[in-house]
Amino acid sequence: MLLFKANHNNTVSKYKRILLKLSGEALAQGNNTIDPGTLSQVVTIIKSALKQKVEVGIVVGGGNIFRGAALAEAGMNRVTGDHMGMLATVINALAIGDACRRAGIDAQVMSGFPIGGGVCDPVDHNKAKQALSEGKVVIFSAGTGSPCFTTDTGAVLRGIEIEADVIFKATKVDGVYTADPVKDPSATRYESLSFDEAIEKNLQIMDTAAFALCREHSLDICVFSMLGNTNTLSDILNGKPAGTIIGN
Repeated sequence: MLLFKANHNNTVSKYKRILLKLSGEALAQGNNTIDPGTLSQVVTIIKSALKQKVEVGIVVGGGNIFRGAALAEAGMNRVTGDHMGMLATVINALAIGDACRRAGIDAQVMSGFPIGGGVCDPVDHNKAKQALSEGKVVIFSAGTGSPCFTTDTGAVLRGIEIEADVIFKATKVDGVYTADPVKDPSATRYESLSFDEAIEKNLQIMDTAAFALCREHSLDICVFSMLGNTNTLSDILNGKPAGTIIGN
């Protein structure tokens, strides 16, 4: 699967527009629900893409604050739990937006459902694409805006809406493995997978609905590690093989 090609000037052709999926848990550190140092690391990753003239949309989860599915298993109404989880993603998106602006990056936060009081704008794919084309980072929150959908599905939906070239999913490991590399030292990393293989192997990198949407719209996913080396995304954009590519 070829993701990059050299142009006539022997420079690497980069993606024009990407959707970066961040988990809420990735923002937490120790006792900090939203860790300032981790926010700074996220901003560095965003800057590395912007320096290469790549337009960046972001979808962030809310698991560091609240997981609706977990409390639903404990008896909470699923719809109520999911609404609370979506609100948690708004908090994370506002934190990332503020960190971007403090670092001199123009950022706009959008929510999947309306929130008044000037907190953030409702999702509008046309306005989002316009903002991206102007060099702004657009941070999407509140998932799809409806309960019973994961933020993975929300990320794919936003990626399709903004016509992203690829979805980058930042995780704590450097790709997709045959087993949990933390628990199984013999686990090996996949360089690439098809959507059908990812679903068949039940790798749980994203839910089946998200994979199915990507497959239908031919939208590749790159799973990479956001820990340690903040240049990883930049390296991948420059054509360096890293992470795992899931595609058709």
